[in-house]
Amino acid sequence: MVRLGGIAICLGVVAALLLVIKLGGGTVLADPNGRSVVAVMMGGLGFFAIGLADDWVNLAPLPRLLGQLMVSALVWQAGVRIEQITVPGLEIIDLGWLSLPLTLLWLTGVVNAINWIDGLDGLAAGVGAIAAAASALICLQTGQIASALVMVCLLGSLLGFLVFNFNPAQIFMGDGGSYFIGFLMAGVGITGLVKTATATAIFLPLLVLAVPLLDMLVVILGRLLRGQSPFLADRSHLHHRLLGIGLPHRLTVVTIYALAWWMGSLALVFVGLPSSPLLLSTALLGLAWIAWKSLQVILNSPVNSAS
Repeated sequence: MVRLGGIAICLGVVAALLLVIKLGGGTVLADPNGRSVVAVMMGGLGFFAIGLADDWVNLAPLPRLLGQLMVSALVWQAGVRIEQITVPGLEIIDLGWLSLPLTLLWLTGVVNAINWIDGLDGLAAGVGAIAAAASALICLQTGQIASALVMVCLLGSLLGFLVFNFNPAQIFMGDGGSYFIGFLMAGVGITGLVKTATATAIFLPLLVLAVPLLDMLVVILGRLLRGQSPFLADRSHLHHRLLGIGLPHRLTVVTIYALAWWMGSLALVFVGLPSSPLLLSTALLGLAWIAWKSLQVILNSPVNSAS
């Protein structure tokens, strides 16, 4: 199975973005966040290179992490930073020297969360597409046009890739693809979501990326409690647990899609999109249907039938 599908995802985003910039006569770069978006794209290419090298030669965890931190630090130096946060009920908090470590933690954390959720056919691509769609809508609603454009380009590239990546997959994205997707999501989380004027801005990227972030957090805590390395591969991810209770491959993937769509809809509610109630109700109905189908699978499993 070819594991270099990330090349197609990366080229699709870059080609679409360059085309729009060319047709727009550079107006995208004139946007207040234009330069930050360029830095995000350059950082995405850097992470893509690290992931592609890992796909080819299987890098050890430490050199891979050092490379991620180095690229993230360069992007921070270029101006993509978490400098302030707005907490509801409190004034704007200036992070000061904490800006660098928190930015590095966010960028590398999201990248690895997307990479870790890439365990089933179509899972990372679908979750990434849902998160990109939610981010694009939020950025458009709050006037972050340049950031929205990056997310729209990523959405289109992922939908095209998903045609060949959904179960049964014909191609995998590899670490190059998941690193590229994760970094664009994390970078736009800073340039287009955290810097919005809403009091709940701090929660927006957390909601949009809640499924992969929570999955990573639960897995890491579980490994640490068992006295294992947090980087040790196991079968404790959400998709492994759903498969373990008897859900078929496709239903497992669609279930996680629905969770991602639900959390993205909550983020849309916070920014006051007119269509957000419809999106939220659709997500809730989807969750109810999946819960019912999952219960049927569990009840009809051989273990329950025998009992």
